[in-house]
Amino acid sequence: MSGHVRCDDGGMADFRMTPEARESFLADVHVGVLSVERADGPPLAAPVWYRYQPGGEVELMTDGDSLKGRLLHAAGRASLCAQREALPYAYVTVEGPIAFAEAADGDLLDIATRYLGAEGGRAYAAGNAGGDSTIVRLTPERWFSTDYSGLDLG
Repeated sequence: MSGHVRCDDGGMADFRMTPEARESFLADVHVGVLSVERADGPPLAAPVWYRYQPGGEVELMTDGDSLKGRLLHAAGRASLCAQREALPYAYVTVEGPIAFAEAADGDLLDIATRYLGAEGGRAYAAGNAGGDSTIVRLTPERWFSTDYSGLDLG
């Protein structure tokens, strides 16, 4: 999806989001797909839970010893795509450098609660306590977005 659709007049309709709309979309709850390069094959693409506040960094957690964690350390960059899988389709992809930080006590609970609600988040965090979790911060440098809300589907 390029964000452009051919119109009846031969021109191209532009479905790219405004900067405000794409940041708001990314801040909503979506399962993201994180992609990171791999030296020995195609990029790793993995579903992730994340958090984002407009103007900030995308934050997610991973185990530093996992394949994803090792690849992120080696690459130093990643991309994340969040999409709406129902009509009207939309997506936002961000690309940029990543940094690592030690996870604080409440990080896992905060991210899990975002996706599972209060009760589910507490249960998930309690069942996954004590791991080698690291916060990964992706700084958006490049944005790609499309929102087909304006497409006449009638």
